[in-house]
Amino acid sequence: MTGQRNQRAAQRSTDDLARVAARPTAAAPVLIAAVISGGAVATQTRINGELADRLGSGFTAALISFGVGLIVVGSLVLVLPAGRQGMRRVAGALRARDGAAGPILRPWQCLGGACGAFLVLSQGLTATAIGVSMFTVAVVGGQVASGLLVDRFGIGPGGVRQVTTLRVAGAVVAVLAVLIAVSGSLGDPQTLILAVLPALAGVGIAWQQAVNGRVRAAAGSAMPATLVNFIVGTAVLIVAFLISLLVTGPPAALPSEPWLYLGGVIGVLFIALGAMVVARIGVLLLGLSSIAGQLIGAVLLDLLTPSSDAGLTATTLVGSGLTLVAVVLALLPGRRRA
Repeated sequence: MTGQRNQRAAQRSTDDLARVAARPTAAAPVLIAAVISGGAVATQTRINGELADRLGSGFTAALISFGVGLIVVGSLVLVLPAGRQGMRRVAGALRARDGAAGPILRPWQCLGGACGAFLVLSQGLTATAIGVSMFTVAVVGGQVASGLLVDRFGIGPGGVRQVTTLRVAGAVVAVLAVLIAVSGSLGDPQTLILAVLPALAGVGIAWQQAVNGRVRAAAGSAMPATLVNFIVGTAVLIVAFLISLLVTGPPAALPSEPWLYLGGVIGVLFIALGAMVVARIGVLLLGLSSIAGQLIGAVLLDLLTPSSDAGLTATTLVGSGLTLVAVVLALLPGRRRA
């Protein structure tokens, strides 16, 4: 039975690639939308990093970002009938004890927002110091490497996926890309430690996407799953913020520029856009396109509007290129390993 599931999952991946290759003109707008959504994540990183720098507190910036996102998606769920119905389905799936009446959700499968909270927190704590490009390379490296394990153990709604030679090679190249990207900071332990945070956040992203997919499947809609994600993440960040108040004191005054508060809105748009296009191009191509957008957007941001503390280096560019290679290797179908 497990072998049959693996074969079906591998066939779905191949079919996704074949469908897009057969209709490149029709698929181009969808792929472009996915790339743009990835670029939006790089923009979110810059916004949250700048907000944290102005406030003098990455914890406060992360809480503001998630809080704004929670207000936006919560309002949409309350207004849209499909959103309210989806939340009722999520509650029913959490109460279910067997699959006779529908999908089953375990409480731990609703905790993906905790990983999202850590990602946003790492944006505020490290993006300004190490630059958006290095931040993104580290995130993607961790995401590709951990995605191999998440797929192997079938944590996501698609079940167990094959561990192929190409996916293993992609994970190895991803780790190498991160090492190259941070090689210029090897003599600076503080900067090197900061680069570890986004890499760990990337590890959490793969698990977050998998369990959020479970919630989305139970709800029958992406918006309730997004709301659950923001509720959990905001709760985690409230605790972290209160602890930071005791340790470092209150943050600086809130800045007046409205664009500094758009990080949470971008996060909601990224999740919603992914839910809209995934049926057209599949999960694999969506992931590849959005990661490409993240890297392209990060490099452009560091070229056009470099942060005050970090610029774009040759090693970061090489690491970005290698990360794209890693993603391609990890997402292509290949020979299954034992």
